[in-house]
Amino acid sequence: MAFADPQSIKISGTTTSLPRVSTGKGESEYESGDGLIALKASSQYGKRTRRTLRVDSSKITADPFIPAQNVQVSTSCYVVFDIPPAGYTSAELLAIFEGFVEAAKASEFTLIKKLLGGES
Repeated sequence: MAFADPQSIKISGTTTSLPRVSTGKGESEYESGDGLIALKASSQYGKRTRRTLRVDSSKITADPFIPAQNVQVSTSCYVVFDIPPAGYTSAELLAIFEGFVEAAKASEFTLIKKLLGGES
């Protein structure tokens, strides 16, 4: 079952609508009108279940090697739940995720800022 259509995301204070652009077996993709932001949700089944929520963002910027030219660059941010076939309820998985988010958000995202700066 797919998420509601459209989805939206707020990046740097700007909310962008992301209408659904594709659905498939266990996956859906939502994309901005300009194609620069995408939200992807998927589930894969095997020995373990893997559920992924991913945001891809692209932008046009000056080429660092040829400043007179512009290039498109992109980045991704995602969360993956790697779930065993038994042993965890959805409520337990949500509690773990909430703990993860709280740790990431603590002190104005200090852990994330340090991680992005190369610390571990």
